[in-house]
Amino acid sequence: MKILPPALAFLAVFLSVPAWAQPACHPATYAAPDGDFVVLVPSPAVAAPALRYQFRDGRRGATSDPAAPLRCGAASIDVQGQAWKPIAFRETPATFASVGSRLNGVLIEPPGDDPQRPLVVMVHGSERSSPIGGLYGYAMAAQGISVFVYDKRGTGASEGEYTQNFELLASDAAAALDKARSMLPGRTGRAGFFGGSQGGWVAPRAATLTPADFVAVGFGLVASPIEEDREQMVSEVRAAGLGKDAEALVGRLSEATAALLLSNFTEGYDALDAVRREMAGLAWTARIEGEHSGVIARMSNDELRRVGRARFDNLELIWDYDAVAALRKLDAPLLWVLAGEDREAPIETTRGALLGLASEGKTVDVYLFPDTDHGMFEYTTAADGSRRATRITDGYLKLLGDWIKGRTGGTYGRAERLSPR
Repeated sequence: MKILPPALAFLAVFLSVPAWAQPACHPATYAAPDGDFVVLVPSPAVAAPALRYQFRDGRRGATSDPAAPLRCGAASIDVQGQAWKPIAFRETPATFASVGSRLNGVLIEPPGDDPQRPLVVMVHGSERSSPIGGLYGYAMAAQGISVFVYDKRGTGASEGEYTQNFELLASDAAAALDKARSMLPGRTGRAGFFGGSQGGWVAPRAATLTPADFVAVGFGLVASPIEEDREQMVSEVRAAGLGKDAEALVGRLSEATAALLLSNFTEGYDALDAVRREMAGLAWTARIEGEHSGVIARMSNDELRRVGRARFDNLELIWDYDAVAALRKLDAPLLWVLAGEDREAPIETTRGALLGLASEGKTVDVYLFPDTDHGMFEYTTAADGSRRATRITDGYLKLLGDWIKGRTGGTYGRAERLSPR
């Protein structure tokens, strides 16, 4: 029988202890002496009692994972032999009125009373889940920023009907910033918005409805929802190795479905039928999705007339929203962070529009993280082309925090700062 050294024997015993017998992890944000941090929160994606963890450098997973780089204790966590202590945030529940509805939010403040501490309102995307108690708010607060998170209308504890109307959502976001400011008399400096994904349409518009000192956007679009649909299909045919004829065909499909959407499904059927005839016999067209066009093309005209609007146009989306015009009205400095291989929000049109605005003299900082998908996720690719997210790319969270604080400098992982030519 082989005898292990004492240290290895202890480690073997420790690793053999069932997860339920080890100290339970407590939801909190834990900080290292050098300012690094990790957020631990409950998550529907993680089986209780385990928690989701998120490090500043983008590593994420479940505390129950055998390879998790942390161990939980009663009053701290252990990360590579170092004790990380919980940050004592001040969290204040709040409600505020906006366009006839009462919305629910929480203000998160880092310890201490810094009269110049920045404030950011988190404008979330199209999801229906509550951001309160989620990773992003605490990840920003851990970097010395006051954070206001709120349930968008019709979700969480907020009143109203769920909607994707950018104008209404922008009014809500503006009201959220006004509320957060009123809760921080003498305890805030610059104040503004961060919007992810759909929040990239909402946050800049909100900053034209109430005074804002900055707007930051991650993996959003400077394009309309109709343009998003077309770009997704173009991205699909390129990924499949198809040529320019295929790109032109999905462009015509997008034009036809746009006519349906903009006319409340009363016009555009002749154009759609013409595209369907072109698609007939082309095997690859059965795999085209886009945001909506692939499904529309595979439905009958009778079905589209009967239930098309109820299925595709029931959330008051502004299909031809002019995102460039909205940004031209924006006076506040703008940060826009692009995911280089974003399949959900392809970046080609957005990148060109942002650099065009910068060349016109708008204060726009554009960063691109290569090899990342929507959400700034790095990923692995399966044989069938599907992707599995592995982590948020290193440098993204730190870039957001530094830019909001007005202190950008150095490198942020593999980020590339883009400039007009």
